[in-house]
Amino acid sequence: MLANVLWILIMGFFVGQLARRLGAPPLIGMMLVGIILSRQVLNVISPEMLNAAPVFRTLAVMIILMKAGLGLDRDKLAQQGTVALRLGFLPATTEAIAIALAAMVIFNFDFLTGLLLGCIIGAESPAVIVPGMLRLKSLGRGVTKGIPDAILTGSALSDVLLLLVFSLLLSFLGEGGVIEVLPGGFTLTPLQLLPLQMIMQILLGILFGYLAARLLVVVLVKQNWTQNAVQDTMITASIALFLVIAAEVLPYFSGYLAAMSMGFFLIELDAPLARNLRGGFDSLWIVAEIFLFVLLGATIQLQVLEKILLPGILILIIGLLLGRSLGWYLSTLGSDWNWRERLFLLPANSPKATVQAAIGAIPLTQGVSGGEIILAIAALSILVTAPLGAWATMTFAPKLLQRGEVDPTKVTIATPTLLLAAVDTSSLATAVLSKVADLARRTNGEVIVLHIVNLPNQQEIIELEVKTKQLLLDIRHKFINVTGTVPEEIIRIAQEYNTTAIIMGKRGHQPWEKVIIGSVSQTVLETSHIPVILVENIKT
Repeated sequence: MLANVLWILIMGFFVGQLARRLGAPPLIGMMLVGIILSRQVLNVISPEMLNAAPVFRTLAVMIILMKAGLGLDRDKLAQQGTVALRLGFLPATTEAIAIALAAMVIFNFDFLTGLLLGCIIGAESPAVIVPGMLRLKSLGRGVTKGIPDAILTGSALSDVLLLLVFSLLLSFLGEGGVIEVLPGGFTLTPLQLLPLQMIMQILLGILFGYLAARLLVVVLVKQNWTQNAVQDTMITASIALFLVIAAEVLPYFSGYLAAMSMGFFLIELDAPLARNLRGGFDSLWIVAEIFLFVLLGATIQLQVLEKILLPGILILIIGLLLGRSLGWYLSTLGSDWNWRERLFLLPANSPKATVQAAIGAIPLTQGVSGGEIILAIAALSILVTAPLGAWATMTFAPKLLQRGEVDPTKVTIATPTLLLAAVDTSSLATAVLSKVADLARRTNGEVIVLHIVNLPNQQEIIELEVKTKQLLLDIRHKFINVTGTVPEEIIRIAQEYNTTAIIMGKRGHQPWEKVIIGSVSQTVLETSHIPVILVENIKT
């Protein structure tokens, strides 16, 4: 088992990074690793690991939906009106119906079996869509109109709808579909109960998410039961996972929607806590993503795909171009989206992966007629739409979406810290280097140490380099010697390297002050557009 974990982590990571360097999404490399390690090729992954795949999948989906909730913007959602709500129902519904009708013709399915296939294929993958939309938000693409937020919310709601219909169809096909709900012999079918169950799952999911968020704020902020961001993330992830597990035992609410709602409400209740958790869940996703997509690839049955490759692709095309496209048009009708933004839904709102892997095999195990075909098409949809959708989202976003202002309170902004320490050979250099070392450790940053040489003294420069290595031993740094006017060179180097801040002494070395007129630090303060931190040597 441990050897399996090692193979998955190491190969999944490096092949995923290789795919990224080749210009493809990392998940393509991870899925390829899963196929190679599966029983069909190298037979490295054990049956025990494959049996545990649903557990890893549940963890990964919980993490990615928490990331989605922590990245939602209430104002942008309110701005879109009913677009997000319509995206949650119409595209999935029209695609499922189109696939059902096509399956009746191509595979001779009855309508309900075809609709069962439609529910599986119509579900959207949070594991592909959420990272893509959060990436677009961090780049500012489509944020002015709240397009990534609308897609995130819509995909979560659509999965709730289709999973509900899927479970009810299984019950209907297996048990005749009649349930007594009232005394006196009145009966209702599962399909007649669908609207009530759907509303209940959504409302209770949102309610439990809100209550969980309130509980977290009390425990983590007001009562201070934790001491750092790692513990905050651990407790939050545990509660989110509890909601998901509880929903499986008590299927009256959507556990995944509750987890996503919890993240959303945490932003409203305590924004600093939400920011810390955002970074924590980003770290969890690095590991969860590898397990999710490697095990996804390992479960794909290649031999079954051969039998239905062409009709399966035809089914996917019909569902996308006829069914889902109609739903996209109706969802954005009357909105302020232009044709480019509507066209962006094609790559952004169509990837399949997580849900198909989770439920694609259930009809076969339940003995539903045509279950083998359903499983094969579910696997085909993953292979085709997951990598293609992930690649196309990032490729076409710059062409189809306008760039707006990034809101750092809703997404993780990964801005590397690069500090410039301007030092001379005086005793003040020690204070400057100590200060920049402290700042670099606090921000996990890197340092450029700049020395401007006007009156060369090789021995003093060597001593300064030795002092730099001692004080910045555990920090990535670069020592630079240049010749020129001190303030101008400081600003030039800072701009050239795009540094975060300039740290320098309040008084320069005496030879510098002979070269220029006035204070070096004052000149840099008045002319630099980059923040300047002045360090004064305190004598005791």
